[in-house]
Amino acid sequence: MRVMVTGAGGMLGRDVVDAFAARGHEVIALDRSELDITDGRRVDTTVARIEPDAIVNCAAYTDVDGAESDERRAMEINDTGAGLLAVAAGTVGAKIVYPSSDYVFDGYKGSPYLESDLPHPLSAYGRSKLAGETSVAVANTRHVVVRTSWLFGVGGKNFVETMLRIGDEQPEVLVVSDQVGSPTYTPHLAGAIALLTESEDFGVHHVTASGSCSWFDFAQEIFDQAGMGTRVMAARTSMLDRPAPRPAYSVLGSEWSHPAVLPHWRAALEEYMAERQGAGATTGGAG
Repeated sequence: MRVMVTGAGGMLGRDVVDAFAARGHEVIALDRSELDITDGRRVDTTVARIEPDAIVNCAAYTDVDGAESDERRAMEINDTGAGLLAVAAGTVGAKIVYPSSDYVFDGYKGSPYLESDLPHPLSAYGRSKLAGETSVAVANTRHVVVRTSWLFGVGGKNFVETMLRIGDEQPEVLVVSDQVGSPTYTPHLAGAIALLTESEDFGVHHVTASGSCSWFDFAQEIFDQAGMGTRVMAARTSMLDRPAPRPAYSVLGSEWSHPAVLPHWRAALEEYMAERQGAGATTGGAG
């Protein structure tokens, strides 16, 4: 299968490229400098030239707080650009895969969200991802929407790196304890995306690490695994005054008969710590 990956220079994009290559597929990896997905003419000509069997769109606006003051740009990338790619994919008979977010939900349900649950995003970022889901689905019947959550991986900005950096700089850190989700390791997610792309299971899929925790719990586990003595203090979301509202409980479940099952988030963190050590990271006790 010939697979075109957009946003291939990003944290998830790099792992998606590796996952498809490991499964023997021909991968055409395009970063932002090689393809701006909001440029409709370039999208059309690029897809027509490559003639992929599938397009995995890892190009995304991911600044949750930044989107509150720049929703237009978030929509341009996460919705308009995603739709342009889906249309172009359909023109050459290709599947389109769109990674989405748990932030399409408001967090009020109190139990894991299923694919059939009605989305209700609280933030501009969440609205842009939900709009992208809709545009992709309307533009191409051969679509796979993969909702996931709390991504971390080597080579990108993520919560683990933020915690390790802060732990190096100060003896304690304040972390919210009233937001619960499933921290998901990008290589694990990328492997699941490759499997779903090979299948004919079109529609929405929820794919996250097994288990769930609060950001507070996650931070404590990060410092424990890193062998750092940083003290984690619990805070409520209202205390931090972040621009974007976030769902209090955004754990995802699946209704598919054979859903993608990823390792537990603690095991995933162990893999991440080993990977970043192998990559030469020297932050705190994890290097």
